[in-house]
Amino acid sequence: MPNAIVKRYPAFGYPLYRRWWTASFCSVGATQLVTLGMGWLVYQLSGSAMDLGILGAAAAIPNVAVSLFGGALADRFDQRRILILTTALFAGLLLLLALLDYTGVVRVWQVWLIAGLIALIQGIDWPARQSLYPHLIERDSMLSAVALNSFLWQSTRMLMPALGGLLIAIADTWLIFKLAAVGFLYMLYVIVGLRVELPIERSESTLRQVATGIRFILETPVFKWLIALSFSTMFFVWAYMQLMPAYADLLGAGETGYGMLLSATGLGSVLGTLLIGAFPAGKRLGTVILGGALLSALVMYGFAVMLLVPSYYGALGFATLGSACSAAFMINALTVLQLEVPDKLRGRVMGIHAMTYSMMPLGGLVLGAMTDRIGATAALSASVSAFLLILLIVSLTQPVLHRLDGRTFQPEQPGAAS
Repeated sequence: MPNAIVKRYPAFGYPLYRRWWTASFCSVGATQLVTLGMGWLVYQLSGSAMDLGILGAAAAIPNVAVSLFGGALADRFDQRRILILTTALFAGLLLLLALLDYTGVVRVWQVWLIAGLIALIQGIDWPARQSLYPHLIERDSMLSAVALNSFLWQSTRMLMPALGGLLIAIADTWLIFKLAAVGFLYMLYVIVGLRVELPIERSESTLRQVATGIRFILETPVFKWLIALSFSTMFFVWAYMQLMPAYADLLGAGETGYGMLLSATGLGSVLGTLLIGAFPAGKRLGTVILGGALLSALVMYGFAVMLLVPSYYGALGFATLGSACSAAFMINALTVLQLEVPDKLRGRVMGIHAMTYSMMPLGGLVLGAMTDRIGATAALSASVSAFLLILLIVSLTQPVLHRLDGRTFQPEQPGAAS
């Protein structure tokens, strides 16, 4: 690893983290392909924005239902063993979907069912992932690790949808699901060979552990409001991602255009992530967090107008800009949470935070229903307005967020991570 890169992103200085990050690139890329493939397959089978919303609900509700317990499991058991099981199940379900699609017998309800099962497993998988990687680095490398993990998601959001759109046009969605299964199989191979000492907390029953995690968040204002804003921005603003196949149809973009729209959101996030990860958190961290949330929402009004015009290239531009602004909010907020959460509560708190990513498809259900009734532009504008109202109330009533200062997160003495 070149010294210049390690200097900017010190988490890359740890061999175990590098190995984890490389494998995660494959599994996260697989996840992006699955999102693309399922959305396009459902819309081709039914042509309904509401069915896309139901797909979002199928990908969200099971995840929300088990994430609390998934966090407790991540604290009670070896996270590595949990991830071996969940990663193997992901690969198996995707191979099944590829087979159903390839043979031509696939139906919308089958896609919903497999999406629901994947979401159920993710409710256990995600807290374990979020709990494991901080133990591969030292505390003073946390910002770079969070930024690099975010880069995984954002760069694959940039690359995979564009690639996936081409693959769908050339072959069909079955190839997308097959390649995604291969990505998870490689992640499984790396996890099996990973060796790391992990803390386990079993002083309470599972239900008591869940209650302790919830109580910690509710009694800690920074955690309570950052997680609440994370939920809100995904539910009201970024739910539009769930309806991207319908938006691509409105814009006359086709399969490749659909992939490029998703890639545009990834490009913006990559740019935002690289800028944030390369610079230390400063005095006005709270302003950066709240400002990023505000700007990402305002930009979505522009995207909504592009659907009305319609303008495909205008939509690409606003999608890119909105994602760049969102990165300033999401990455810095998650860094604060990872640095401040006690190790013994990490799995539970990160399990609750993991519900953030289920809010987007769940919000897609509401947005899809609204879109069928009042149209894409009006529905998206109304949803964004609801978020801005929430953001305004929180900003005016919670000065603790404005006082966040990145300089106060001082590194502890190095431990044994390597």
